Amino acid sequence: MKIAVMTSGGDAPGMNAGVRAVVKKAIFHKLDVFGIYRGFEGLMEDDVRQLELKDVGSIIHRGGTVLYSARSERFKTEEGQARAVDVLKKHGIEGLVVIGGDGSYRGAQKLHEHGIKTIGLPGTIDNDIRGTDYTLGFDTAMNTVIKAIDNIRDTATSHERTYVIEVMGRDAGDIAASCGLGGGAESIIIPEVEESRDDMIKRIQEGFQRGKKHSIIITAEGAGSGDEIGKYIKEKTDFDTRVTILGHVQRGGSPSSFDRILGSRLGARAVELLMEGESGKALGLESNRISVHDFDYVVEEKEDDNIKELYKLAIELSI
Repeated sequence: MKIAVMTSGGDAPGMNAGVRAVVKKAIFHKLDVFGIYRGFEGLMEDDVRQLELKDVGSIIHRGGTVLYSARSERFKTEEGQARAVDVLKKHGIEGLVVIGGDGSYRGAQKLHEHGIKTIGLPGTIDNDIRGTDYTLGFDTAMNTVIKAIDNIRDTATSHERTYVIEVMGRDAGDIAASCGLGGGAESIIIPEVEESRDDMIKRIQEGFQRGKKHSIIITAEGAGSGDEIGKYIKEKTDFDTRVTILGHVQRGGSPSSFDRILGSRLGARAVELLMEGESGKALGLESNRISVHDFDYVVEEKEDDNIKELYKLAIELSI
């Protein structure tokens, strides 16, 4: 049996651990395994080569993805999908592991519909994939953001300032809510919860009246611009307010032990499922067990109850 592995969409710490596990698990079971470089775009361009053990040596600790990644509009077309299927058949590849987010899952689902056995692994720092408690890269990104919050809090305290920190999360507030709670933020702004800016201002002012010397505001990029929110706070309070936009620093860095272990478990299980003849499945981690769901279930919008609970608790503890 010949299988392949690819990474697609935004990179995330832990992807390399997943790639490593797929390759080593496949070779352990005497399978031929191929790497597809630069995602679906690379697949259509036949950027495919067979991988050996040496190709995944010393990558488990590295951030990003050794298979590189790219977004592809061309693959969304019937012609692009047909081309991708032709390339896979040319190499005799019977099964494919796709590591990525929602868009990558939709692409994998298309290949599944074209008769290619596909398994998806959740790789995105946004943690916005249904059917898993954690996505690859989320834990590492949280640690990166928490460290930044701690560092900024030191200078915020020293200068008695209010800091607005903008984190990633165009459509999901997982990073903002989790790191706001873990970092002790006074206010959190996320897409899942509508809150008036006046409520935020009221909490900041009440905190200073109680003797607080600084405030930390965390905003997800999709819910509010850090610069815009900083200007609003300055206009309404006249507090010394500064803005930090963390940007792509959140996507890089050596993966945490959690993400290394998660990538290893998911990658190995993906190979097992392909050997069992499964297809159209997405893996996840639920209650610390590897779970399996159909793509149709996973590509639906993720429930946001947990995010709202984190948000509520963070606000209650911010007094």
